[in-house]
Amino acid sequence: MSPDQPAAVLPAPDQPFALIRRGDSAVVEVLTGEVRDVETTAQIPLDFSPVLAILPFRQIVERGFDVVDDNAPLRCLIAKDRRAVPVQELLAALPASVPAFQAEGFDLSDDEYAAQVKDVIVEEIGRGEGANFVLHRSFAGRVASDPRTAVLAWLAALLRGEQGAYWTYAVFADGLAFAGASPERHLTVKSGVVTMNPISGTYRHPAEGPTVPGMLAFLTDAKEVDELFMVVDEELKLMSAICPAGGRMIGPYLKPMSRVTHTEYLLEGLTEADPREVLRQTMFAPTVTGAPMQNACSVIARRERRPRGYYAGVMALFESGPGGVWDVDAPILIRTAYVDSAGRVAVPAGATLVRHSDPASEVAETRTKAAGVLAAIGASSPDAAGPPPSPVSPSSRGRSGAGAGPSPDAAGPPPSPSAVAADRQVAATLMYRNERLAEFWLRPQVSAASPLAGLTAVVVDAEDHFSQMLAHLLRRLGARVRVESWADYRPGGEDLVIPGPGPGDPSGGEPRIETLRRVIGQRLEAGKPLLAVCLSHQILARLAGLELRQLTRPHQGEQLTDELFGGPATLGYYNTFTAVAPLEPRPGLTVVRRRGTDEAIALRGGRFASLQGHPESALSPDGMALLARLIPTLTG
Repeated sequence: MSPDQPAAVLPAPDQPFALIRRGDSAVVEVLTGEVRDVETTAQIPLDFSPVLAILPFRQIVERGFDVVDDNAPLRCLIAKDRRAVPVQELLAALPASVPAFQAEGFDLSDDEYAAQVKDVIVEEIGRGEGANFVLHRSFAGRVASDPRTAVLAWLAALLRGEQGAYWTYAVFADGLAFAGASPERHLTVKSGVVTMNPISGTYRHPAEGPTVPGMLAFLTDAKEVDELFMVVDEELKLMSAICPAGGRMIGPYLKPMSRVTHTEYLLEGLTEADPREVLRQTMFAPTVTGAPMQNACSVIARRERRPRGYYAGVMALFESGPGGVWDVDAPILIRTAYVDSAGRVAVPAGATLVRHSDPASEVAETRTKAAGVLAAIGASSPDAAGPPPSPVSPSSRGRSGAGAGPSPDAAGPPPSPSAVAADRQVAATLMYRNERLAEFWLRPQVSAASPLAGLTAVVVDAEDHFSQMLAHLLRRLGARVRVESWADYRPGGEDLVIPGPGPGDPSGGEPRIETLRRVIGQRLEAGKPLLAVCLSHQILARLAGLELRQLTRPHQGEQLTDELFGGPATLGYYNTFTAVAPLEPRPGLTVVRRRGTDEAIALRGGRFASLQGHPESALSPDGMALLARLIPTLTG
């Protein structure tokens, strides 16, 4: 692409367009063409021209998940013309000021959102429905201009005032008009290499700017640490499903922006799948839904009771690469302002709710996340925009991690977000996180020793795609493994059956729980090898005559170490219920209790065993070794 001439910098008034700056690129891509709506991701037209597909959140129906459906279209801009315009040249052509904005406030008040946070902690996380959930609210207002002028003016303000965005953009396409600065890549597929980018944990910069002590407090906060590890686990589930060789973690990194700094990892794997299918299987990021994702979508539909429109969906730019192979680059649609033909504006923002969320803090997080976009569009009241932006270094980049520079000088003006992120102590504290994680997920994955060579196994998916990660580990240990949904599983000739994790009450009577109970019971009765994990461990325990109890403090995204079948094992736990067993002998059943408690965290008897912890989790450094020594004792 060559830079365009100034006279033709902006699209014509009647042209649909997308203006996109990727990262801190020196140019903005200008795409114009025709608009076409399609029903499914498979119908995104990949012929010759680049295509920008704009996926609403409702598109998650393609995965069979619950959603409040507003019939928002999957809109494609087929780029008949594509140019690169230098940023400064584009800024000279864009509106010099934003149109007048009349703020109306959030659709949910601070008190209403805080009450929602409390309810989710008690009624959803506290009852085993999942580890975390993302609920949003939306700031509303009106703008005194047409949508095209508004999004162009907003883009100019974002290009001048925001930093650290993955994409900064404005789109105007047949009644759909928005501008934003998304910090988060959902995925890219380039020459078969899939990269995902889970971002979670938020340091809200104080009004005077970020500080090293403030950043260190953020990096050591248990809630923020657990929040990132949970979404990493959830995205590794997606990578394990779409990449036969699995996905490895790279990082962690800090992502400084003007008002907040986030923590993030990169996940990388290889696939031969059509990028449209990769996009379908990864709808949508756990950072905007929760975990496990299927049940998180059910909770969102039940709790929010209103459609999300394009919030938490993605934009996906499909381009033809070498040899005619199509690549895709797709940011998540967050930190974005939408405007309709009547001038009504919406700026959605959400927070990730976990077991130790503080309602007031989550309220503040939604405000801070919306603040940068609200300031750019002219919502300048303290209620709308939050604190003023902190100083930004012109040379700032999106990530900082290992190889950080010297500590910033305490004298003089406050350091920029990137300077704080580059502090040596900050970098060391960040990288220490990897000391807790499974080496398997941190290095390029090759087949390990093959203690399970020749073994055939089926993992019964109970609506938690930890099953995909579990299958991936077993394959690396030499087994031949398939994953079957609980609704589709039929007994076959496999050597080992592994009923897996899932949300919900293990004592319940819903079809999924009843099916797992039947599968486990039949396997026990036949005396055939069985390994039950998490939810299925609890169901097996109940069949074995143990009681179940709801934990007063759920182990969601928690790392614990116990003696398990011949040695200490550190595993990640995601459970709200536990089996309990008093200290008394149980003929034919070995019960492993968490030291100092009556929590039954593993069972063993004959040709079956069960684990409450997740050996497949990134939080399980001993998970692979545990599987390697346990499974042969069941199947040998």
